[in-house]
Amino acid sequence: MVKKDKTQSTILLMPQKHLGSTGLILFISLMGMFIPLSIDLYLPAMPTMTNYFKATSAMVNLTLIAFYLFFAVGIILFGPLSDKHGRKPILIFCLSLYTVGSIASALSMSIYQLILFRIIQSLGAGGVMAISTALVKDCFSGKLKSKVLAVVQAMGVIAPMVAPIAGAAILRVAEWRDTFWVLALIGSLTLITALMFQETLPKAKRYSGNLEGSLKRLLVVGKNVGFSAFLFVAAMLAAPYMAYVAMSSYIYQNHFSLNAQTYSFFFAVNSALAILGPVIYIRSIGKLSARTFSWCCFGVALVSGFCILLLGNQSPLIFLISYLPFTLVESAIRPFSTNILLDQQSEDIGSASSLINAVHTILGSIGMALGSLAWINMVHGLGIIMISSSLIAVTVWIILLHSKAIVNGIKD
Repeated sequence: MVKKDKTQSTILLMPQKHLGSTGLILFISLMGMFIPLSIDLYLPAMPTMTNYFKATSAMVNLTLIAFYLFFAVGIILFGPLSDKHGRKPILIFCLSLYTVGSIASALSMSIYQLILFRIIQSLGAGGVMAISTALVKDCFSGKLKSKVLAVVQAMGVIAPMVAPIAGAAILRVAEWRDTFWVLALIGSLTLITALMFQETLPKAKRYSGNLEGSLKRLLVVGKNVGFSAFLFVAAMLAAPYMAYVAMSSYIYQNHFSLNAQTYSFFFAVNSALAILGPVIYIRSIGKLSARTFSWCCFGVALVSGFCILLLGNQSPLIFLISYLPFTLVESAIRPFSTNILLDQQSEDIGSASSLINAVHTILGSIGMALGSLAWINMVHGLGIIMISSSLIAVTVWIILLHSKAIVNGIKD
């Protein structure tokens, strides 16, 4: 039964006695910040970490790539488990895992230890992300769900805007280890909040099979051709965005010879524009069809890629201006596509949430790996990744539109 929080105008399908509707949205938003915080906070320190550990830049980049890859494993594993055991117990376990991994990362004595502890941290973060997405479906519906997804996305981009600036500021008074102590503190505070969170998945709606069967629900959701194809198309833009994340500190600090603090401001400006993506999506509801909105996103992404390839090498400002449109559409298509994809499922929401986040993460990991290649010119390399990814997305999108696959909201 739908109940309304007495102190808020937001309608919750599953009321929260302690958090309330606003508190729940903020809680979900905080969990959505785990990934950008876990990645972007120590980006300014990466060039110096190569000297600290006496490691290559490719080895230091493995702390990013390994985190992102096992983040996908955490998503795939814990999303279905939350369908079986409920959101709260799995969420508390994952937050504990994340916090322990953050503390261990801060105490790492070698690059190999750091990579290992980042994997532990990422498994917890993956579960947190999968469950946070499922909570939106559990608690909100209709246009309100679309707006909540956009709000969560908008608040989530605050983290990559602030994180590198905070990371650079930490480096001025401390060292890279302290960035992980900050992450441990955030994990601890979120864990305390999770203890006040009330379960949103009643026992009657939980999957009743065994663990193997629970994980097989991923295959059930994935067999929906329309769901999987549209997910791949939308998630394809994650590859060049994460390639940018992996390459940006080297492009700005090594290629353009900027210091860590100046780099962090350039990175923050790009992240700040990402706030406008969800706003554009909200404003487009009822004005643009899903097809038109998708075409606009792919077109802008492709143009931005050519601008990076042809113009981005001239100066850090031109590079930033050339990449900004891509950031805008990537941040707009994420809540848009998530809303479309969740509407394809009436059950197995945890599994659907896991697949959504896992595919974005896997393609993002591929983007990071491509960005870590020994490009002769890293700016040109990023442009090539952007153009290639956009063309692949457009190709699959055209095939999907001309296929018999059903995608509610796009191909009914």
